[in-house]
Amino acid sequence: MRRRDFIKIVAGSAMTWPLVVRAQPAMPVIGLLCGGTAETDAYRLNAFKQGLSEGGYNEGRNVAFDYRWAELHYDRLPALATELVQRKVDLIATIGGIPSAIAAKSSTASIPILIAIGGDPVQLGLVASLNRPGANVTGVSFLINAMGAKQLEALHQLLPTAELIAFLWNPANPNGETDKTNFVAAAEALHQKTLLLAAHNDSELEAAFAALTEQHATALVVGADFFLVSRRDKLVHMTATQKVPAVYPLREFTAAGGLMSYGTSLAEGYRLVGNYAVRILKGEKPADLPVQQSTRVELTINLKAAKALGLGEMPNALLGRADEVIE
Repeated sequence: MRRRDFIKIVAGSAMTWPLVVRAQPAMPVIGLLCGGTAETDAYRLNAFKQGLSEGGYNEGRNVAFDYRWAELHYDRLPALATELVQRKVDLIATIGGIPSAIAAKSSTASIPILIAIGGDPVQLGLVASLNRPGANVTGVSFLINAMGAKQLEALHQLLPTAELIAFLWNPANPNGETDKTNFVAAAEALHQKTLLLAAHNDSELEAAFAALTEQHATALVVGADFFLVSRRDKLVHMTATQKVPAVYPLREFTAAGGLMSYGTSLAEGYRLVGNYAVRILKGEKPADLPVQQSTRVELTINLKAAKALGLGEMPNALLGRADEVIE
């Protein structure tokens, strides 16, 4: 090839290259409205990303994320949601339960929104119905906020003679009053005396445990709440230090050293949300995607924690019900 012809070919390629670049489709952007921090929300985000990956979407390769962190301050969520709307993201996925879902719903009626909550999305006004959401919101509803009675039942089976069982709940949670009412009703059915402890920040959490000690509570049920879940390690440490048997709403507590957990699988729920994100990015509308019910419930028992609490042998009936026993 002559030098003159080679230069023409190279020059022609240089002229057409910018056209090729401009022809590439823009990478879709998912806005992540997170109620916590990168640390507290890690396992939810990892499960969501797994669901995306199952559909062929991976961060940085063919989808981008725009993160917004409320750092456990629910009052920041509306402004953060508005920022994502102003950025014109393609989809908003809420990480952090009901407060994040409500903030996203209030910020836009056009951008698709995916939720993962422990309450009833119809009752909360997030969707028109489970089968036909009807607008720009869909996602997954957990059974987590209906687990208080089952948690108490498991704890009562372990400690049938417990004189006083405390219930820790967050009054700032939109579903908090319902959770408290359900727990009290379950306790009355068992003729169980209870102590109600409210906490929505660290200072109130410390005060709640001080009251638990002063009132000589025999055991503790930890309610399903985003703030309480974010304080998983602290709660496990405090119950272990005060030698208080406790049942938690999620397996993550038991894996961290807690005694027992009974509740839904958050990882499974957020993976399903990731699956829905794939379908929306491929063109489906939230209004046509039914709200999924995450019904996978797990009873996990930590025998090492039971030994440290001096509980002796766990009842065979309870061990027989367990989905997982950590030794």
